[in-house]
Amino acid sequence: MNGVLEGLRGTVQWIYSVTAIPILAYFVVINLSFLALIITAGFQFRRYLRMRDASVDTLGGELALGVSVVMPAHNEAASIVTATIAMLSLRYPRHEVIVVDDGSTDGTFEVMREAFDLVQVPRQMPSDIPVRAEIHGIHVPRDGHTRLVVLQKANSGKCEAINAGVNIAVEPLVAFIDSDSILEPDALLRVSKPFTDDPTRMVATGGTIRAVNGSRVLSGRLVRLAMPTEWIARIQVVEYLRAFLVGRTGWSRLGMLILISGAFGMFRRDVVVETGGLDPNSIGEDFELVLRIHRKMMDEGRDYAVEFVPEPVCWTEVPSSYAVLARQRRRWHRGLWETLWAYRGMMFRKKYGRIGWVVLPYYWLFELAAPLLEGFGIIFVVLGLALGLVNVPYAILFLVLAYGLAILITLAAMSVEEWAFHRYTRWRDLFITLAAAILENVGYRQLTVYWRLSGWWASLRGKKQVWGVMTRTGFDEAQP
Repeated sequence: MNGVLEGLRGTVQWIYSVTAIPILAYFVVINLSFLALIITAGFQFRRYLRMRDASVDTLGGELALGVSVVMPAHNEAASIVTATIAMLSLRYPRHEVIVVDDGSTDGTFEVMREAFDLVQVPRQMPSDIPVRAEIHGIHVPRDGHTRLVVLQKANSGKCEAINAGVNIAVEPLVAFIDSDSILEPDALLRVSKPFTDDPTRMVATGGTIRAVNGSRVLSGRLVRLAMPTEWIARIQVVEYLRAFLVGRTGWSRLGMLILISGAFGMFRRDVVVETGGLDPNSIGEDFELVLRIHRKMMDEGRDYAVEFVPEPVCWTEVPSSYAVLARQRRRWHRGLWETLWAYRGMMFRKKYGRIGWVVLPYYWLFELAAPLLEGFGIIFVVLGLALGLVNVPYAILFLVLAYGLAILITLAAMSVEEWAFHRYTRWRDLFITLAAAILENVGYRQLTVYWRLSGWWASLRGKKQVWGVMTRTGFDEAQP
């Protein structure tokens, strides 16, 4: 027994001597990179705020490109009518709403037919993007002037539902929006602004996704923003704030944005068609589509741009149970791995510029590998302390660099967001956000490390991905 223990001590001591300094350096570099993105985002926010008020007022005229809002829906009978009315009433000069009923079994189509007096039309279904599922029918309101199209199809998943919606879209821009999300009234105006400013180069834009849990909603509109009541959702508020308002704003400012959320993204329809639409076999379909667009544009030597607009907010309900959150994070990290692996050929090639030389290596090193190295560091420090091989000062330094700096980075992101947009008006909500930024690193972050690694491992083993059900508690609906 003593021999086994000594062997273990020797192995851990050798690992310590080889990896101690590189692990600490890794956490220093990753947090400094986050800080650089925050500073970059701050400059972008300042520029954006100077142009904000005037830009919205000038978008209501003839220059605004038409938008087809595509909403895939599967078993959304309880909320689909409210969501559709909200989309139809968005402030925009010319837009249509396309609801794609993806084989719902809860009466989603029936409630839509009754609410909007739908009638089937003998409209030809284009096949610009191949769709394998059977199309059951295309329906429009009987009144003849409501710009709504409801497409019925056999169930085949979100990707094919969106592709079918793109096929029947008639406007030059298409926006992909989850049917259970809420857009701010000016969201389409703001997220389409880059297309108006630069119509020949702009191919895709994305807006911010924020957590709506705990807030008050009236007829598909957010009327009072508040922090969620559960800590698991409060921590996700902090995560989304850091990822969208700072991370993606920073990458966009640098001209290296490679991820637009599938919950709220806008694309040129012709570009989506040229690239073949969303890949129904990809678990990270939004990430995969944007990377495919980058690769196609660069392969053909075309001048183009992809931009993130920080203020168009799409409010969505985030998981409020650990089981649902675990499935989501496993799926996200698996999608990240499978997409990065599929596009590994873009790395370190001259024609892919900053995408191939900077942002893709960054995602491999600091997004994909982060949970692996963090998990190793946690196990190594705990085991080393138990065997008396890691001294206390090193353990403290590890915690400071891994978690202390992470807290400071999150607080810096919160400060930039509060300075720029001042979403939360109550001091109580700001204090809760501050507490969530600290508590994120106590248990929650370690769980996400495990979930992300398990999703990665499942992909490496070839285990079939099961999406599971996103159990929603529903919005806090105010009375009119």
